[in-house]
Amino acid sequence: MSDTTATAPVVDFAAIKAGLGEDYDNPFQVLDENHRVVNQEVFDTFTDDELVHFMKIMLRERILHEQTTVFSKQGRLGFYAPTLGQEASQLGSVTAFQPQDYLFPSYRDLPQMIEHGAITPAQGYLWSRGHVQGNRMADGHRSWFPQIIIGAQHIAAAGAALGLKKNGEDAVAFSYSGDGSTSQGDTYEGLNFAGAFQAPLVMIIQNNGWAISVPRDYQTHTRTLAQKAVAAGVPSVQVDGMDVLAVHAVAKAARDFAAAGNGPVMIETLTYRFGAHSSAGDDPSRYRTHEQEQPWFDKDPLNRLRELLTEKDLWSAEHEAELKDAYKKEFRAAIKEAEAAPHQTVTEFLTNTFEEPTPNIVKQLEEAAAAEAEEK
Repeated sequence: MSDTTATAPVVDFAAIKAGLGEDYDNPFQVLDENHRVVNQEVFDTFTDDELVHFMKIMLRERILHEQTTVFSKQGRLGFYAPTLGQEASQLGSVTAFQPQDYLFPSYRDLPQMIEHGAITPAQGYLWSRGHVQGNRMADGHRSWFPQIIIGAQHIAAAGAALGLKKNGEDAVAFSYSGDGSTSQGDTYEGLNFAGAFQAPLVMIIQNNGWAISVPRDYQTHTRTLAQKAVAAGVPSVQVDGMDVLAVHAVAKAARDFAAAGNGPVMIETLTYRFGAHSSAGDDPSRYRTHEQEQPWFDKDPLNRLRELLTEKDLWSAEHEAELKDAYKKEFRAAIKEAEAAPHQTVTEFLTNTFEEPTPNIVKQLEEAAAAEAEEK
């Protein structure tokens, strides 16, 4: 017969549950929402030129978003995933890596591919248009093409990271996905594999709050996404994804840690998707309110750094206007270059499917070549 006398539980699961994730209660930050320096030690590691550079590339991405949205509405592109609001998360991180590091992006990560030197803006547009030239990476720069299957890039990245380790290369693999990917098995499989083999992988989860229309709180009961790495024995950190300096500092530290042979790292950036999920008819006003959005709009990563630079006499409205004009011209030229690319034939598409065509591809190539010959 059990004793009904009140005693302390054998295991206090309620206390354990309440404490889960408490180590992540203070996301890493260098500049707060009011552009005040809150981590002087890290801030002092950046030169004035580096601060200005971050502002320039974030402004360039903002204009890339604006111009690409226009081109998409004009019917000049295929699929496009907007990046408005995520500039600090994307560019603060990718600039922490080296050309020999292997990038595994998601469909929202064309800006990182461009900044990493893997593709040009015109190639990014060709990828959106479904042209094979959009998947041809620049020599000397390692990158996979944007992954459409949610989370699958992390499995490939873990394998590449293990290959880098076995080859003794001074390089890491780094992969990107959104918060929604943490609800997919592929993401955890990649993380667990990298942890088990201590592969040099830096996994970056860009928590923009929404998996299309599903809010982050509906996806998981965990306090943070970063703590999911604990189960795989992987160190992780949560960082203010609207603070480009914080993101860069954390990503660089993670890259150095992984490259030194210490195994993988997971980074969760707290950011926000200001606009639609994609160009495929998404309307965010159907599933979130202005009251939900405004606090994040107030954290605009460009405004945060712009105000700091202006106070330091390193930035001006006139200079920004000149840069905007230059960037608009750059991307207008890029879309024209993409539109001028030779029409992709069926044989060209099939030839680029496998390095060595399979028997069924060989048969299709013969049929396509014959059909194309008749059309000439």
